[in-house]
Amino acid sequence: MVRIAEHNDWVVYCILGSIFIYIILLSVFQRDANIKDFLLQKIEDSNNLTPSWLIISTVKCVMTALLLSQFVPIVPKQFSIDVFGFQINKFGFTFLTLLSFDIIKNILTFLFYSSVGSGKNLKGLTLVSSKFYFLESIAFIVAAFALYFFPIDLVKYFYFIIGLVVGSFILKNLIYIFHNQSILPEKWYYKFLYICTLQIVPVLVLWKFLFY
Repeated sequence: MVRIAEHNDWVVYCILGSIFIYIILLSVFQRDANIKDFLLQKIEDSNNLTPSWLIISTVKCVMTALLLSQFVPIVPKQFSIDVFGFQINKFGFTFLTLLSFDIIKNILTFLFYSSVGSGKNLKGLTLVSSKFYFLESIAFIVAAFALYFFPIDLVKYFYFIIGLVVGSFILKNLIYIFHNQSILPEKWYYKFLYICTLQIVPVLVLWKFLFY
């Protein structure tokens, strides 16, 4: 299979930029911690949790957009706005969609935890999700590099990416449920409600929005 040469310098910038940001994250925000130290960090020892989580979530959105934007069929007309001669492309559309999705979901998560009296568990949820998204984004960096710079079958790779995303999603929720620290609401029906309404349903909505 021969792939027509493409100018993917912007992909290199995204990948190298994400790696550089993670280096800053570990050296500055995590006080010169290595990856192992960060992943084994306990809640009581966590440093700069909120900015670290924001950085990791943003990198995750960038890497996910790199993977999915190649397969997004179109940019909806309502988003094809011409601003000074520039129009949003598939990557920009996918990234902004993922970023908006994360912001809305996190606001709803905060409101949900506060309403059921589990606000004290939000710190644990933030730390665990940061560690998971950190590893997930590294896997996505490797997958994105292969997608743009190796002559692969795009159809087969699309199914691989979907399997990777779905497997990651299932693993994340299993970690949330069975983690030895209390990161979900204490009562089982609140846990079930959180997983269904703030994990599963938003992903289905996101999928429909991007690919239909």
